[in-house]
Amino acid sequence: MSFAVLAVIVLALAFDFTNGFHDAANSIATVVSTRVLSPKWAVIWAAFFNFVAFLVFHTEVANTIAKDVVVQEVLSEGVIFAGLIGAIGWNLATFYLGLPTSSSHALVGGIAGAAVAVEGTDVLIGEGLRKIGAFIVLSPLIGLALGLILTIVLQWLFHRVKRVDRLNKQFRKGQLVSAAAFSLGHGGNDAQKTMGIILAVLIASGEVTPDADVPLWVVLSAHTAIGLGTLMGGWRIVKTMGFKITKLQPAGGVAAETGAAATLFFASSQGIPVSTTHTITGAIIGVGAARRASAVRWGVASRVVWAWIITIPGAAIIAAVSSIVIRALA
Repeated sequence: MSFAVLAVIVLALAFDFTNGFHDAANSIATVVSTRVLSPKWAVIWAAFFNFVAFLVFHTEVANTIAKDVVVQEVLSEGVIFAGLIGAIGWNLATFYLGLPTSSSHALVGGIAGAAVAVEGTDVLIGEGLRKIGAFIVLSPLIGLALGLILTIVLQWLFHRVKRVDRLNKQFRKGQLVSAAAFSLGHGGNDAQKTMGIILAVLIASGEVTPDADVPLWVVLSAHTAIGLGTLMGGWRIVKTMGFKITKLQPAGGVAAETGAAATLFFASSQGIPVSTTHTITGAIIGVGAARRASAVRWGVASRVVWAWIITIPGAAIIAAVSSIVIRALA
């Protein structure tokens, strides 16, 4: 294995690490904001389920990233390296600003931008990008709908309970399960994106055949990196996700996490790389809207949506510039 291939693999795992601490808020924001777990134990809880997700999910999402975004012939070590620079750069910038953007779409934008800078738009695979693009819209809407429906169902089931504190005490236990399920879905979908990048560079370098599946060492490395990243937390984004969009109680936390987890489980089974950020944000908004529309801070929510819209082009621009610089220095 050449030094260039090793360098790309290390950078891909570095991206996976930033994905973990950037998207840790997705896994722990609700469980921290409802004070079910302290921040320290919440990240440990989430990191554990991020790691063990490889025991549950197959690698359909990894294959989509490796083979369905741009044509494989253009995925050289330099293009993948530049794409990762774009994704990591975007993650760090939005982490600093406290914006819960999508690491997944940053990666897709980075790879697409680096490839287009080298070979033009003909290298893009329309079918794969359309599927990803459709779920940019669908994943938060599905999360919102499920969060809304589950909240209404819970309100109907327990409307006669007069002791709200006693009800919340029971749901605090339930939220441990729902947070674990969401962290499992997060690890199962997001770690696979890094696996896909590593698989792409292994195919490009001739280390594995074009029809190869993801090697076990790649699976374990990616889940380890995202788990360690989650342990680092992401407190700026936790504040936005857990406190600024709407006020959550444990019952609402269960509804949001369960709705988002169900969406992630479905998407991962279909090989669709979705945004865990979009999904949980939609579910949190659905929970707030189930109480009343004014319970959602729509100004904060709209700021988050604008960050989603510019993620793919923003990461693509950084990656394209990086690709041009790398070619000039080569």
